[in-house]
Amino acid sequence: MRGERPDPYRVWLSEIMLQQTVAAHVAPYFQRFVERWPKVEALADAGWDEVSAAWAGLGYYSRARNLHACAKLVAAQGGFPQDRDGLKALPGVGPYTSAAIAAIAFGEKVAPVDGNIERVVSRLFAIGSDGTQAGWRAAKKEIAGRAQEMFDALPDGIDAGDTAQALMDLGQGVCKPKTPLCDVCPLADWCAGRAEGAPERYPVKAAKAERPERVGVAFVGVRGDEVLLVRRPERGLLGGMLMPPSTEWVEGEVAGAMAAAPFDGAWERVGEVRHVFTHFSLKLDVMRAEAGASDAADGEWVEARAARAALPSVGRKAVALALGD
Repeated sequence: MRGERPDPYRVWLSEIMLQQTVAAHVAPYFQRFVERWPKVEALADAGWDEVSAAWAGLGYYSRARNLHACAKLVAAQGGFPQDRDGLKALPGVGPYTSAAIAAIAFGEKVAPVDGNIERVVSRLFAIGSDGTQAGWRAAKKEIAGRAQEMFDALPDGIDAGDTAQALMDLGQGVCKPKTPLCDVCPLADWCAGRAEGAPERYPVKAAKAERPERVGVAFVGVRGDEVLLVRRPERGLLGGMLMPPSTEWVEGEVAGAMAAAPFDGAWERVGEVRHVFTHFSLKLDVMRAEAGASDAADGEWVEARAARAALPSVGRKAVALALGD
């Protein structure tokens, strides 16, 4: 309804899910979450296994743990803080996310500079860089300052949340990275990048560092229609998630891999799976063995169908390969 603010719970949930994940992939997860847990209190009351299983496939699993911790804190406090500074103190809520929630859910005049707004503002004011890491950091700071000036100048009656979402939509649908549609852009007459004749050269980001590759060996133990899973340490990559037992993931070669096998068995290599994380790519050799009735192993025997639902993507790939899916 006109004049009614968006639900801060849904704004927060969507922004956390959208961190480093594209909207098309997020949409079905978001819908399932709000159907299952329509209020932050419901999410706070959910068990971690429920939340981690529902999150499986979204990646960056520390976000799921922060999401659950944040829900518990917000529920205990009786609701979300209503300004950027209060929001930024919540688990998993950084500078951008706090500004987005504050602007969209509460109308605070703060600029949430995502990749789309960054591109629009960079072109609007022709803010470039020398392509180095230091140069790009300086450019990002200038872009953020210019964006905030735009929000500070919003006249009374112009909603900050609507402005933020309009600029995001403008960057996504019109001010595109390689083929900006300047002819239909409402800001074209004020765009310094367009006036220069090559708006697509902005922003001038630093070159990405080459992503290293790590390797490891995953052991998929099978017992009837169950697979053996272990829970990873709370801290670190895939923290608290169920995974097949594996060696450490290292650069170079894996030494003494069979020492990591969860039980003595006729382990057979069935292939490899690959997965890309933020800072490295991973190649896992997948070993499979049937467990006998007397084979003892640390971990949990989980029905294969339930395992597929609970596992993060890389674990699901390994189990699927081992089971011949």
